[in-house]
Amino acid sequence: MTLIHVAAAAIIDSDGRVLISKRHEHLHQGGLWEFPGGKLEPGESVEAALRRELYEELGIRISRFEPLIRVTHNYAECSVLLDVYRVFSYQGEPRGMEGQPLNWVLPEAMEPALFPAADRPIISALQLPSRYLITGENPANPEAFCARLESALKRGCRLLQLRAHGLSDVAYRSLLGEALALSQAHGARLLINRPQRSLDWFGVADGVHLNRHQLFELTARPQAAGLLGASCHDLQELKQAERLGLDYALLSPVLPTATHPEARPLGWAQFRTLLEQVNIPVYALGGMGMEQLSTAREHGAQGIAAIRGLW
Repeated sequence: MTLIHVAAAAIIDSDGRVLISKRHEHLHQGGLWEFPGGKLEPGESVEAALRRELYEELGIRISRFEPLIRVTHNYAECSVLLDVYRVFSYQGEPRGMEGQPLNWVLPEAMEPALFPAADRPIISALQLPSRYLITGENPANPEAFCARLESALKRGCRLLQLRAHGLSDVAYRSLLGEALALSQAHGARLLINRPQRSLDWFGVADGVHLNRHQLFELTARPQAAGLLGASCHDLQELKQAERLGLDYALLSPVLPTATHPEARPLGWAQFRTLLEQVNIPVYALGGMGMEQLSTAREHGAQGIAAIRGLW
């Protein structure tokens, strides 16, 4: 099957909207919305193709951009490899140089059914933040815990996992109520992490985070899951997360950690290699702090996930 290598862009304006364009009806996947870009020419680098295609399609010259996600998808007619970049700044005013309609849309307003199937992981990546907080110490002291949580929210964390394995279900539910109120007040999403019974908690918060054992208990994505992700440590687990259509995965440990000194870290090269084999957003976990965020993004990560580094 023919493989078509494409450089594509998620061009973001000052209001957080993303530029999309509609494919002409006579083309493959015609009539659907897509992210601007196009095929690499022989011998052309991805970045060179991105610059050329956006100038030819939109009349703009890009100046600041970074990797967002890499997606491989098999259609009946062909396979496509999409190298997608998030574009933050450019010169010129975007316009449909080939007569294609354009629109600026917030990521949360994007309807996946209106895009080619290959573009749907891109939408997931755009809807997720770059920082993922896993809550840390003091869950048995709700006042101190919530004060720490509110501080993290004020620093801009917008995706949080409530991890408090030592609490009973009753105590966890009580803490969850307080944490949800704080998260909602700051426009953040809160995910539940319960080691044994998290599958019973669907619909209680904004979503659920699965451990590796729960990941393989599922044969299909539950309809009431909300935002759904999982902890992964190897390619088999990442592939299972992809098969289930999870919204994201955490891949660890990338670097050495104080909490699991016995675990062998993947390192950034292996991290990138694993990411290139799946089509879902993946956060780097293990030894992460804000100082690793740019490195993580350069290696294809959605961003970083951390307890100590963000808590």
